[in-house]
Amino acid sequence: MNDGNGSASTGLVKRLGLTTVTTLVMGSMIGSGIFIVSADVARQVKSPGLLLLCWAVGATLSLIAALSFAELAAAMPHAGGQYVYLREAFGRLWGFLFGWTLFAVIQTGTIAAVAVAFAKYAGVFWPGVSAANYIVGSGKLGVTTQQAVACSIIFFLTLLNTRGVRSGALVQNVFTFAKVASLLGLVGLGFLLGRNPAAIAANFTSPGAFWGGATFGWPVVVLVGSAMVGPLFSSDAWNNVTFTAGEIRNPSRNLPLSLGLGVGGVSVLYLACNFIYLSVLTLPQIQTAPEDRVATAVVGVMFGPVATKLMAIAIMISTFGCSNGMILAGARVYYTMAHDNLFFRRAGVLEPTRHTPVFALWMQCGWTMLLTLSGQYSDLLDYVIFAVLLFYILTIAGVFRLRRTRPEMERPYRAVGYPILPAVYMVAAGLIEIFLLINKPAFSLRGLALVLLGVPIYYLRQRGVKKAA
Repeated sequence: MNDGNGSASTGLVKRLGLTTVTTLVMGSMIGSGIFIVSADVARQVKSPGLLLLCWAVGATLSLIAALSFAELAAAMPHAGGQYVYLREAFGRLWGFLFGWTLFAVIQTGTIAAVAVAFAKYAGVFWPGVSAANYIVGSGKLGVTTQQAVACSIIFFLTLLNTRGVRSGALVQNVFTFAKVASLLGLVGLGFLLGRNPAAIAANFTSPGAFWGGATFGWPVVVLVGSAMVGPLFSSDAWNNVTFTAGEIRNPSRNLPLSLGLGVGGVSVLYLACNFIYLSVLTLPQIQTAPEDRVATAVVGVMFGPVATKLMAIAIMISTFGCSNGMILAGARVYYTMAHDNLFFRRAGVLEPTRHTPVFALWMQCGWTMLLTLSGQYSDLLDYVIFAVLLFYILTIAGVFRLRRTRPEMERPYRAVGYPILPAVYMVAAGLIEIFLLINKPAFSLRGLALVLLGVPIYYLRQRGVKKAA
């Protein structure tokens, strides 16, 4: 059945408080990106100042988007979150396109990538876990021990979340606190023990060194815009908390608060980490960090050879918690879509005693494991950021549209800086999309094609529903 706003209300129990939903925001955001992405960004922008600027712009855009989403979340605190906002603002097709892309790659592909990152760092302690160690077959037709461990993590966390939202929430709280503590430890120890006079002199002593001789103008705007993929992807998934709105206590208050606190807190941590990177390593050392493991190189300066194991533990904690949060949240979108006849009917059924969308969780698990075994998820993730930004732009446009078309809607929270800040986000994100189309056309066009592939699937689904009726 549906409530007055057309969103599913078939037994989800409100068990998540402010602390848990804030840890869901932070835990979904912090994966492995902050530990490695800065190397690639540094190679693109070629200056300490522009490296920090990329992360600062990413943090600002993420916070503006989150605070804009918060208006929709407080007004429509229903399971499915962003899917519901797009459906209500622009119609069922746009809601479906988001849900389709989320299931096809955004959620499942990210879970697969994060689980493989966990397995990769598990190989530091158990060398048998390797992408070169095949259990059966070989090449694309084989299964490696690394893939097997990643699939095991996905299966285990899915099973845990079928036990009820409290089980998933407990894991999320524990691992988010652990990973935030590890980042705080990296920042604190880096400031106290790792400050390198040579790196500070090379990166910060003069404007020429800091900005790398860059002359601000349109070319720098294009350069920074094209390099934003890493910081934005590392800061993504904060929207997952909106998917669980149907299970949040006092959502009109706790959803906006969790988005502001979670995104703001992670953004400050990310900026602090990059400042520490530049205080310990020279820019060329960041650009050439082995396998892009910048954080490991920083800890290596402080603790020597043991650094690899210390960072492996930190990243395993981080990726485990990130996978759990995304598994918990994603199934709620498919659950809501099923109630709108836009997804498999069984995905909309709750397990009666634990009030959990068990079938939706196992469907997500199955597709995620197939992506993991295919090895294609990494290729998909290269262009998924285009689709992610597209739906963020559309959702924030929904704030404007719903203010005009449904002025009577109760809005317990209103977007900060409306209409200027939401419009700034849309313009900035739109420019980044254009830069991606120009500089990375293959990835961007594939991302757009993936979204558009949902159009015929939507109409075929509608035709099937009408025939069944």
